[in-house]
Amino acid sequence: MSEYNPYNNFIAVLDKAAAAAGMKEQDYIVLKYPERELKVACPIRLDSGDIKVFEGFRVQHSTLRGPGKGGVRFHPSVNYDEVRALAAWMTFKCAVVDIPYGGAKGGVVVDPSTLSRNELERLTRRYTAMILPLIGPEKDIPAPDVNTNAQIMDWMMDTYSMQKGYAIHGVVTGKDLAVGGSLGRREATGRGIFFVTVEMLSRLGKSIKDMSFAVQGMGNVGGIAATLISEAGGKVVAVSDVSGGIYNKNGLDIGEIVTYQDKGRNLLKDYKGDVEHLTNEGLIECDCDILIPAALENQITVNNAGNIKASIIVEGANGPTSIDADAILKDKGIIVVPDILANAGGVVVSYCEWVQNLQSLLWKEEDVNAVLKRIMMRAFSQVYDTAQECKVTFRLAAYIVALRQLVTTFSLRGIFP
Repeated sequence: MSEYNPYNNFIAVLDKAAAAAGMKEQDYIVLKYPERELKVACPIRLDSGDIKVFEGFRVQHSTLRGPGKGGVRFHPSVNYDEVRALAAWMTFKCAVVDIPYGGAKGGVVVDPSTLSRNELERLTRRYTAMILPLIGPEKDIPAPDVNTNAQIMDWMMDTYSMQKGYAIHGVVTGKDLAVGGSLGRREATGRGIFFVTVEMLSRLGKSIKDMSFAVQGMGNVGGIAATLISEAGGKVVAVSDVSGGIYNKNGLDIGEIVTYQDKGRNLLKDYKGDVEHLTNEGLIECDCDILIPAALENQITVNNAGNIKASIIVEGANGPTSIDADAILKDKGIIVVPDILANAGGVVVSYCEWVQNLQSLLWKEEDVNAVLKRIMMRAFSQVYDTAQECKVTFRLAAYIVALRQLVTTFSLRGIFP
């Protein structure tokens, strides 16, 4: 069994935050147990004619404050504890930004790069049909995550709608515009990271133009964040993808790198230019002011936390830092803007998309971005003030803000029956 268990990591942080806020376990004990867990087998016929069965999951951690909300990831490492943890983090993410959602998550154990487009569509539709009893615009609303995108959401929306007999746009978010998507959704998580990074620097009396950045993961989240940082005058010295990273102490041309990636899905290990190639592990420890881990969970551990040179970490990924590593970062005086705050931009604009679907409206992109910024800045201020009030790290402060919301709702709703 793996030493790192993400759900145990969640529980440990939850307990620490509750203790710092003066809460008793009875106040929040329901949050230690996911409400519903579904494991499914998804058989599909491959292009070769063979049948292959893929395991899938959907976990609803909490629907205390509204429908479950959370992405679906397609990745070989997907497992129950990972999906449980991701669902729990979604509960707290939605609570910290104060939108009326609970937390959910889904996944399929698959490397989608090994499937043809037709095979991927068949798998997506079969997975959607298998989790259909749990999902719906008023029950649980999936969204894109690792290795899934707008096309996957389009197929999920269509599959659900065909089962119901009419188009139901609000069953998923992160769709293409033509099937009920929202302007600004693709950029939302990266834009939210950019907003909180600028605000943290402002609180510290610093400017983005004077800082160097390293971004682990140049996908939809890290790529957008790196682009916005670069456009604002920040110096991005290192970026990486699944194949490895590149580094230049004088700064990288992010626009050129994004263009390179977009041409035939090129990998950074093959990127040519005035760069030093390094591993993803090397990027975590590279010389920079601000580190943005925007790939997978458990990237900052006891093995590398002591070697991190950045003074600020903004968590673009979910759960990139283990609880033991957190203690090392605190002792080193490294500021960590936690995942449940930093990367909440995606769920905020998913909420905007859902509202537009329910009301059959399409908002302008500037209106979507204005809502995103307002909600992110309100949440940041609450977390920042709570950190000062309780004399805790920003991670514990974010959990305390979320816990207060969740415990209040639980106390008002009570227990059925």
